[in-house]
Amino acid sequence: MTLHMSPPRFALMPRLIAVCALLCASALAMAQTAPVEPAAPAASTTAQASTANGTGPVTMVSELSKIPAPTLGAKAWLTLDANSGQIIAAQDPDARVEPASLTKLMSAYVVFEALESGRLTLDQKVHISEKAWRTEGSRMFIEPNTDVTVDELLQGLIVQSGNDATVALGEAVAGSESAFVALMNQEAVRQGLTGTHYTNSPGLPDPEHYTTVRDLAVLARNLERDFPKYMHYYSQKEFTYNKIKQSNRNRLLWADPTVDGLKTGHTKSAGYCLVSTALRDGRRVISVLVGAASDAARAENSLKLLNWSFQNFDTVRLIKPDDAAVHARVWEGEQDTVGLSPGEPLWVTVPRGRDADIDSVAHYAEPLLAPLEKGASVGTLEVSMDGRQITTVPLLAQQNVPQAGFFSRMIDKVRLLFN
Repeated sequence: MTLHMSPPRFALMPRLIAVCALLCASALAMAQTAPVEPAAPAASTTAQASTANGTGPVTMVSELSKIPAPTLGAKAWLTLDANSGQIIAAQDPDARVEPASLTKLMSAYVVFEALESGRLTLDQKVHISEKAWRTEGSRMFIEPNTDVTVDELLQGLIVQSGNDATVALGEAVAGSESAFVALMNQEAVRQGLTGTHYTNSPGLPDPEHYTTVRDLAVLARNLERDFPKYMHYYSQKEFTYNKIKQSNRNRLLWADPTVDGLKTGHTKSAGYCLVSTALRDGRRVISVLVGAASDAARAENSLKLLNWSFQNFDTVRLIKPDDAAVHARVWEGEQDTVGLSPGEPLWVTVPRGRDADIDSVAHYAEPLLAPLEKGASVGTLEVSMDGRQITTVPLLAQQNVPQAGFFSRMIDKVRLLFN
């Protein structure tokens, strides 16, 4: 990786010493009769950063490779590297599609949030309403006016794709399915799923119930990243309830031991859909495929997409958790420089064998003025290859930089005049 940066240049010429001394003497006299102006808050530095970044269209990783994407029988599809968050390849990523039971990825996300916040517990018993029992489509076969644990209902939702279990959990979380759907839409907005809208929790057909494969990939990545303790449900191959054993509809759980999720979906209008994910040598890839012609076709095409993504692309770590991407000059602070970092490990996905061709450029606010708070966003790191941007991440201050004393600030003000 080659890192470029362009911090401010400051050459202190000999005549500046005299100017500085004169200005400091004058400022001292002023300070005896007037109060010192308060320092600008750290938020103002962040505001500067919003206009001091590199922007541009982000390139899909496959566009940098000479290896063609596989030909797949599907309406739309996408493959995403979960470590880097980069899209490897896609077909019609923003086309509006019917999610069918892939909706249950968001239903589960909201339930997991309720579990983490303590509003639900896995052993808590949920009273089954007649509405939940009557929900059409795939079923867990729960009975009305009975009590079923949240753990059992989650297995019904995820393993059996039970619409009845999904509605029952929604009622347990929010009091009614309509209120639960409102939470689902609220969460979609929070995650930036701009092409998604829900009208029900199981995924029943509705003209206003839609998503995109891009949104599904982002949701799947967030689900695995935010709730790893619940991901075992997605690799569970079967579940028996009410003396009825049902198998997970994700055929890839039997076909490939590295596949550990996530969710199938099917209606007549949506076709056969699958969000699948595999973990190989610490690298996770997520594939989204909708509108296949059959159950076998969605499994075969999804596995083809996963294998192609692993075999032809690498994900490399550019920055470790505590490493600085660049050290930037700070003015009017108690220290002259501050480390800028993405705040978390930076992974980048590139065509296999091309990690040496990665280029990165740091863009940050100039001049960078103290005080700075640890974690303040002051710029971006733009990562590219062959002159094409492949990802951009924020640059955050790695430590606090308090404002310097009066005389030191005056010296820096003079330096800035000649910078």
